[in-house]
Amino acid sequence: MTKEQFAEALAAKGIVLTERQMTQFDQFFHLLVEWNEKMNLTGITEEGQVYNKHFYDSITPAFYFPFDKAVTVVDIGGGAGFPSIPLKICFPHLKMTIIDSLNKRMNFLQHVASELGLENVNPVHGRAEERGQEPAHREKYDLVVARAVARMNLLSEFCLPFAKVGGHFVALKGAEMTLELNEAKKAIKTLGGKTRKVETFQLMEEAGERNIVVVEKVEATPKSYPRKAGIPAKKPIV
Repeated sequence: MTKEQFAEALAAKGIVLTERQMTQFDQFFHLLVEWNEKMNLTGITEEGQVYNKHFYDSITPAFYFPFDKAVTVVDIGGGAGFPSIPLKICFPHLKMTIIDSLNKRMNFLQHVASELGLENVNPVHGRAEERGQEPAHREKYDLVVARAVARMNLLSEFCLPFAKVGGHFVALKGAEMTLELNEAKKAIKTLGGKTRKVETFQLMEEAGERNIVVVEKVEATPKSYPRKAGIPAKKPIV
């Protein structure tokens, strides 16, 4: 996917990029490749692939959810800046927090934000299980996003505690969601969520099936969740 095809594909979905935004994507691509030589950020470094499988893929939730109506957003496990940075470039008004357990990735994101001139980007080092219990983050966000972090039942425990009641959690997932969603029903309900919709589509250039899962936070998450680090993975809610 060329930069032009990327811009055209987004325009077809109603997201029209300015010259400045195109420049920011170009800068982000070069920083990603440059820093990837020092630390493991991505296995994908060819420009066309990055634009399709990272940038375009990160923006797809905006085709199904009104990002212009959200203000505070947190990306859980968004170490290399996906989906947070592409979404922030497209929707500059967002106040974007990014939580990841690897501190050096936070340094990368801080550098990206300053080089691209992105304001209100706040990389936070820590585990979702711990940050999700802190008053500064718990039930403070209009929207929680996560891309390819864990199975849906586990991911819900990482993410739903961050969403305000009335807010949303949007998961960017790969193919074959039916089983995973059935398995996650109890977790989503237990944590105060209700699945509103699942959108299935194909990434361009035969890059595979993707699913966007939109969960509304309908009631407060019980205080016992998220459980201590490591426990959700060992004993997921089923």
